[in-house]
Formats: sequence, C-alpha cells, structure tokens
Amino acid sequence: MKKGTCIVVGAGPGLGLAVAKRFGQEGHPVALLGRRLEPLEAQLQELREANVHARAFSADASDPGSLIHGLEHAQTALGKAGILIYNAAALRKTGHVLEERFENLVEDFKVNVAGALVATQQVYPVMKQQGHGTVLLTGGALAVDPMPLYASLAIGKAGLRNLAFSLAKEMEPQGIHVATVTICGFIQAGTRFDPDRIAEEYWRLHAQPVGTWNHEFVYE
Repeated sequence: MKKGTCIVVGAGPGLGLAVAKRFGQEGHPVALLGRRLEPLEAQLQELREANVHARAFSADASDPGSLIHGLEHAQTALGKAGILIYNAAALRKTGHVLEERFENLVEDFKVNVAGALVATQQVYPVMKQQGHGTVLLTGGALAVDPMPLYASLAIGKAGLRNLAFSLAKEMEPQGIHVATVTICGFIQAGTRFDPDRIAEEYWRLHAQPVGTWNHEFVYE
C-alpha cells in the first residue's frame, strides 16, 4: 500500500526537519512548505542523504491563496496527503501585553492559527475519502502559561490548542487523528528538547491505533 505524503507546513532546520526525517524514514514522501525555497535547500540535502524522498514548495502560511497553492502543488507532485504537520509560527517579542498592536496581533494570528485551519481544510477531503489521516499541530506551553513578552504568540498557541481539540471532534469520526504537541521548553539539540526526541512523539501519535488516540501530548 502506497504511503501518503507527509506535508510539513513551516519547515525549518530544527523541529520541522526532524519531523520530516522521522516520517520520511518510515517511507512517506515528504513535502517541505516554507515562505522561501532557498532556505529549504540545505534541509532537502540532509533528507536526501538520509534516503528520504522529499521536495520543497513555496507557501506563505499567512496568505490562504499561497498556502492552498503550495498544498495543491505538493500533492500533485508527491501524492495525496496522509499526514499534515503544521509547524508554522510567528515568533515576535511584544515587550508588554498592553503594548501589543492590533495590526501585529491580527497578522500573527494568521500564521499561528488561521493558517492551520486553512491547511487542514485543504487536506480534509482527501483524508476523508481515504478513511484515514493524521493532522498534528505544533503547540507550546505559552498556550496555558503565557508570557507578556510573547503575548501574541501565547494567544496564538492557545487558539491553536483549542483548534486542535475542535478539529479532533469533527474529524475523528472520519478516521482522521488530530492532535497537538504542547512543547514546554526551548527546542535545542543535545538537550531534553532535542528536535529528534520531540519528533519521535509526533511519530508515536501518528502510529497510535484507532481507539487509543490522544489529542494532546505535553512534552516537558
């Protein structure tokens, strides 16, 4: 049976690459989606060296048209989505929550939450038709313990966590597993929060048998 494509939205050299490699080593074609293609070249090379079939596609998570086009292009090139991993986030320091600007909050929300909904909406019909699929959203401790310095991101992670639970309730009856990984620390190689170690939990969630699905894993 052909394995579905693993699409990583918000691919980066840390967790995004680690997750792509973990799923790719299980035989899934991997699509890396990011705003610019050039930074993804080094990741593609590393994946190829690990014998992972991967390609990169341009997609801006804050722009629904760009994101939809990137997802369509990826599935045309590599095959129907079996796994969606939403790893995009707007990492911006605020200073103080009362100094947060309306415009910045709205722009960040597009990446932190709205893009995840758009991406899921695009892969849902394919997964529903197949009768299976996995959607994993990268969350964070700020969702439950916000820091004023990162007020916008904290609001976004709280929204993303809520979105994951809402999507799970709607999509689980269709055989689609939706979960969020709440990462309670700073991702850094060689530590407890090594991206490769965290990526293992994404795979574990994906591999859970039907009937045992978790909708959140708190990595601490």
